[in-house]
Amino acid sequence: MAQTHQTPSGTEKEGHYHVLAVEKERIRRMSEQQSAPEQLAVGKSQGGAGATYKVVLFEFENFQGCKAEIFAECKGVTEKGLEKVGSLIVESGPWVGYDRHGFTGEQFVLEKGEYPRWDTWTNSQSSYSLLSLRPLKVDSAEHKLHLFENPKFTGRKMEIVDDDVPSLWGHGFQDRVASVKALNGTWVGYMYPGYRGQQFIFERGDFKHWNDWEAPAPQIQSVRRVRDMQWHKRGCFILPDPAPAPGPDPDPTPAPPVLPASAGTS
Repeated sequence: MAQTHQTPSGTEKEGHYHVLAVEKERIRRMSEQQSAPEQLAVGKSQGGAGATYKVVLFEFENFQGCKAEIFAECKGVTEKGLEKVGSLIVESGPWVGYDRHGFTGEQFVLEKGEYPRWDTWTNSQSSYSLLSLRPLKVDSAEHKLHLFENPKFTGRKMEIVDDDVPSLWGHGFQDRVASVKALNGTWVGYMYPGYRGQQFIFERGDFKHWNDWEAPAPQIQSVRRVRDMQWHKRGCFILPDPAPAPGPDPDPTPAPPVLPASAGTS
């Protein structure tokens, strides 16, 4: 029979009190074991504390030729023994690539996945080179972006929170974007709707003028969040699928009837 005893919080049954204490301790340990891997995974996938970065570069298309493994910023692929980059695999990231040495020129977002050809990391036909790259800073799982019509954060304003926008016009905003505030997360803007054209990277911070993101003009027509996945899995210039093989004729010509063999004479 359970006995009662006095505690600072009042009287409780001794056996019941012991069972509750053991159960609470078991739940606490289970919670710690579950939350620790989840926190570590979030930190790595979002580029936070403890994040890892790795990309494998290949000299030719379809992952052929000489290769180089990159774990940190690379000002020039020639320093890694490559004359050019024909394909690549992002094992952990994300990264941003440039078509010139020293992190200059046109920008390309490289999220986790395989890129067998140049047109899988750029949807702009103006450049197919990739000569330098660096890890992207992704400081938060949340995303918040402010777009402004004029420089220095003036004029009409559009706020985007945890969403991708394939067309600014479709959301009642014009294509003129002259200044940007990236409040949370990392974003990529595109010159044309549907995530097409030249890309512009917005890591957390203030961009008072379109020169700050190396744009030729104050024009952005679509934006999306940078995530831990590949955006264009097959590239932007997709060849049409081959025509299917012809199937059986739905109305075949009937075969002539087979006449029975004539009976032999006795």
